[in-house]
Amino acid sequence: MSNLGRMLRQTLTVARRDFIATVLTPTFLIFLLAPMLFASFGALGSLGARAVGESGEDRERLYAIAAPADGARFLAADRLARGFLSQETLPPVLEVVTPDADPAAQARKLLAQQDRDVPAVLYGAPEQPHIVHGNAVSRGSKYLAMLSEQVARDGRAGLTGPISQPRFEQVARETSTIGGKNTAAGFAVIALFAVTLILASQAVGTMAEERSNKVIEVLAAAVPLEAVFLGKLIGMFGVAVLFVLFWGTLIGNVGALLPSSEAATLAGLAPAVGLPTFALLFAVYFAAAFLLLGAVFLGIGAQASTPREIQMLSLPLTLFQMGMFALSLTAAGKPHSWIATFAEVFPFSSPFAMAARAANRPELWPHLLAIGWQVLWVALTITIGARLFRRGVLQSAGPKFRWATLLRR
Repeated sequence: MSNLGRMLRQTLTVARRDFIATVLTPTFLIFLLAPMLFASFGALGSLGARAVGESGEDRERLYAIAAPADGARFLAADRLARGFLSQETLPPVLEVVTPDADPAAQARKLLAQQDRDVPAVLYGAPEQPHIVHGNAVSRGSKYLAMLSEQVARDGRAGLTGPISQPRFEQVARETSTIGGKNTAAGFAVIALFAVTLILASQAVGTMAEERSNKVIEVLAAAVPLEAVFLGKLIGMFGVAVLFVLFWGTLIGNVGALLPSSEAATLAGLAPAVGLPTFALLFAVYFAAAFLLLGAVFLGIGAQASTPREIQMLSLPLTLFQMGMFALSLTAAGKPHSWIATFAEVFPFSSPFAMAARAANRPELWPHLLAIGWQVLWVALTITIGARLFRRGVLQSAGPKFRWATLLRR
């Protein structure tokens, strides 16, 4: 018992040393704020793309060549239709033009304008409209056809405006929608993948750096290698928790700054198990995913001693992570398929897939089984990782394979 207690103290000493050595550096501050830099670049790009798109929309027009009486009905039908369309699906602005002696030539002239983009132009009687358009799959031409149908009906009935007065009432749903659950599941997988990709993969470079400056030999001489491995893993997990708490607090308070429409959209993404339970399960699955991948990265990273070897090891590890991400994201979109079952059972995709299941399905008992299964694999992975760590550290001074001995045989 005394040996176990001594090893535990040594493990915590290494963990505290790694945690403090990582956090109390200017590099960690840059690392902590790196997502903000990426988000800033993304926001600037989005604003630029939006500005370009809006400037193009300002120059788009639909034309209806119609007599004054029909023109008024076209404008009334257009106003009515736009009231039922979302901002993303609104067609270009409609303008009504009085017909001249040759409406067909007038329509083609309007379609060929240089200072405006004109998807389609309508001319002729509303009962038999003629629509010219440049794009083979123009939505503007179909919109004009719909307006012409409405104008023809209004003209036949003698109407000049809407005859109904709808009253809208929003009713809160007791459960989130299927689309909202799937979206929440996708967000869970993406968030879990992002934090583990950013944080767990740092172990590869950290190990190679400490091997190159001989720090690991000093630790190995003073502390058992198993304690060094577990201490470094716990220290990295502490750094990961600090990172997640910092950004989780920021993101959690963003909702108070959003417009009411955006906040209502986010409210529709409620997970099936409920937000408090989901937050707890997400934390557990984050710990499992980090310890699984961190143990693998730390064990394999101990085999690298040069930057070239780090690059060679980082590529397959990143591809492995991307494979787990793709598998879990597919499972999030198909919660009742065999792919989802496989992703939930496979150890290295299980934390991601089960986080998605918590958003998609309300049953809690599968999570108890999954947590037990993942704890088993965390212990197994740490054991294998510690052995790889011992092998890599003990062989850091010499070649890993003696070719001369093999040739003599």
